[in-house]
Amino acid sequence: MTKKPDPVTGMRRKTERWGKGKRYRVAGIPGVKDRSFEKLEGPQGAKAWLAKAQHESTAGEFVDPRRGQILLADYVEQEWWPRRGYDNPATEVTVRSRVWNHVLQHLGHLPLNGIKTKHLGEWLIVLKSTVATSTVLECWGYLSSIMQSAIDDERLTHNPCRRQTTLRLPTRAPSKPRAWSKERVVAVKAAMDARFQLCVDLGVGAGLRQGEVFGLSVEDIDFEGQRILVRRQVKKIGSKHAFALPKGDKVRDVPVPEYLLKRMEHALSIRPARPVTLPWKDPRPPATDREREERQPQTHALILTAARGGAIRRDDFDKHVWKPALAAAGVIPPPREDQRRVSHRPGLFRTVLTYAESRENGFHALRHTFASVQLDAREPIVAVSKWLGHADPSITLRIYAHMMPEADGRGRTAMQNWFEGS
Repeated sequence: MTKKPDPVTGMRRKTERWGKGKRYRVAGIPGVKDRSFEKLEGPQGAKAWLAKAQHESTAGEFVDPRRGQILLADYVEQEWWPRRGYDNPATEVTVRSRVWNHVLQHLGHLPLNGIKTKHLGEWLIVLKSTVATSTVLECWGYLSSIMQSAIDDERLTHNPCRRQTTLRLPTRAPSKPRAWSKERVVAVKAAMDARFQLCVDLGVGAGLRQGEVFGLSVEDIDFEGQRILVRRQVKKIGSKHAFALPKGDKVRDVPVPEYLLKRMEHALSIRPARPVTLPWKDPRPPATDREREERQPQTHALILTAARGGAIRRDDFDKHVWKPALAAAGVIPPPREDQRRVSHRPGLFRTVLTYAESRENGFHALRHTFASVQLDAREPIVAVSKWLGHADPSITLRIYAHMMPEADGRGRTAMQNWFEGS
């Protein structure tokens, strides 16, 4: 309405804004942004919001709903991700891939406070049908972390991932590491090209992880002391590789049998170690002088290298060496032949061999075999844990407790001797 009455009728006239906008406005609450409403009464009206805002403001719990209207994708990109600091670049790459490819791709278009049980349920159905159970649980954990961060930023009042009573997350099937028999180890090794057979010996004979095998250099071997110093690995970060400390940043000594030392000497006599240069810790371009200094390339004479030189790439090894050897040894079924289009040659197809997934028969099975042999020989769990590079013996016990030999009466004999000596 106009402020002044019409000079002819004496009445205030309707303006162009008559009937537009919101009629009621709540203002003056400390720490609460003003807000307008169309209605005065009712659960969505100005009075109801005023009472709620005053109560929560007094209790220090008020969260303006408008702050939760930011899209999930925008919040992650602008606030959550920039604050994430990862010491391990491989972890950073993995988390980013999970969040962008599996969380934001499906939920990124929704506002934070608009993500409801319905959306989470539909998202879980998609994930369960496309990725492994472990990936589903990881993605759920990342989304929960994002929501919890939004609570700390006063954009949400609760975490929808933590207040679920209707949705069921998948559970990991219980699994125990299984050691390979000597016959299987020999068969898989025999099915490999001779230049890569030492990988099997190092996995079984020293309990090295795959990346540690690829990063082992001549300077790490103490032939006289019959020990291997495990102090680096070849680590995949995105599509590139770098030298890095072993998992958990734990450098360790591992005693090795004479057989393994002779195998290494024989391999080196046929194919001498070759120098390989890689960035340290992170192959990505440095953003600061400190990162440039920390990532200075290092050169090491590696015992095992790719056919054309350079470090062995994990994906290439698994695809062209490990999986074919498993199939040849009968550990996994023969590969399936698939026809795929050649992208740069229209109408042309190529045959691709597709091998069955078999996580339990990955390179880590060799490490399990090493642990099994040591525990069966009754080596102390503390020593085995140290050789494996575990952060704590409790980890070794949790993973390999089922491999420890059963009690054989030695305790009974010890107690008998104790009583007889009293």
